[in-house]
Amino acid sequence: MPKKLTEAEMPTADYAFYGLVWAGAVMTDRVDRALVKAHDLPVSWFEVMLWLASSPEPVPASVLGNSTLLSRSQVSRVVDALQTRGLVTRTPSARDARSVEVSLTEAGRTVFAEADATRREALAPVFTELLDEQDLEALGTVWRKLKAAKAEQAAQAEQAAQAEQAAQAEQAAQAEQERTR
Repeated sequence: MPKKLTEAEMPTADYAFYGLVWAGAVMTDRVDRALVKAHDLPVSWFEVMLWLASSPEPVPASVLGNSTLLSRSQVSRVVDALQTRGLVTRTPSARDARSVEVSLTEAGRTVFAEADATRREALAPVFTELLDEQDLEALGTVWRKLKAAKAEQAAQAEQAAQAEQAAQAEQAAQAEQERTR
């Protein structure tokens, strides 16, 4: 059986990455089990409710798809399930007739508040009671850096796609000019 690498034998970046993945998986599983047991509410549902609870206005469904760790189709299924339980409502968007906006109902706000207390309780012994303020600030700094890098990469990809579309349009225009000569 191959020997498992120790922290000292592993490159720092690999160990840090493994730690992020491990911590995320373990804590997500812990929260999911607690939420399902106490509220019959999977963590994916809670994540959508978290975004809705933090917004003073109804949230476009497309924004939920871009903001959560879920795919757009997963968000749609979660919103369907939450709506069936009377926890969210969907309304046509006043800004975009093609879009719907989602908001928590009063029952949804109540369930969210109870579920959020359960989440905090589940995490306390393995996170907030274990880490001091400096640790939490360091994690916040890391998260902000990673999120900013992702946003920058998305912006660069969008710029590249627009440049590619412009180049293709220019080529098509040139080809049309050549054809009409």
